[in-house]
This record gives sequence, C-alpha cells and structure tokens, in this order.
Amino acid sequence: MLKGIPNIISPELLKILDEMGHGDTIVIGDGNFPAASNAQRLIRCDGHNVPELLDAILKLMPLDSYVETPAMLMATGAGDPTPTIWAEYQDIINKNNGETKMGQFERFEFYDEAKKAYAIIATSESALYANIILKKGVIK
Repeated sequence: MLKGIPNIISPELLKILDEMGHGDTIVIGDGNFPAASNAQRLIRCDGHNVPELLDAILKLMPLDSYVETPAMLMATGAGDPTPTIWAEYQDIINKNNGETKMGQFERFEFYDEAKKAYAIIATSESALYANIILKKGVIK
C-alpha cells in the first residue's frame, strides 16, 4: 500500500500512468466505447464512472501544458445535445490542472486517436459521449 494514491487507482493503472511519458495519451472510455477492440493496453475499471477516475488520475498525472487542448472529447453527432457530464469534466480538470481547455475530435477521428493511445480504460459510465483522451504533461 502507498500513501496519497486514490483507492480507485489499481496497481495496473498506477503502473500504466507511471510508464507513460510526456505526450503519451490515455483514453477513459464510457460503457459503450469499443475499448477492447481499440486498445494496445486495456485496463478494466468495471463498476466505476469516468468523473471519479478522471479526478483520481489527474491527482497523479499532469496534463500537457505545451498543447492548447490536452483533454479531448468525442464530439456529439448531429442533433445530439451537449452532454452535461462535459461540464463536470471541465470542473475536475480545472481543479487538478488549473484553467485548461478541452477540445473535440469527430467520432471516427476520436477512434483513430484512441487506437494510438498508450492505454484505454474501460469504465461502466452510462452517460453518452463521455469518452475523453488525456495527454500527459511533465512533472515539474
């Protein structure tokens, strides 16, 4: 056991976050995201939701300050409303990383970027369009 590590962070996830270098990305996917078929490294976090994992990860990992949008969302489809969970993500990111912009990838572009990610975390999040890609920054 270690001090200061949120209980939701499994040993496997802690290892992945430690292995990642500056500019590497990690995806936190909602329950509908095709994580297993897109992941180079798959981390299962069944029973957990994205906001709680996002908050725990950002307590340990800074976002990249050298890019304009180190957190990227999956854009909604035509006619779909803006997910309310996005405002929660913005609050969590700002709390842990300071004022930080989020960007968006079109759905299939998001999938392409996810395939290049260092790892994908599969969650039980039920909100739609709740997927997020995080770009790791440097420890200062």
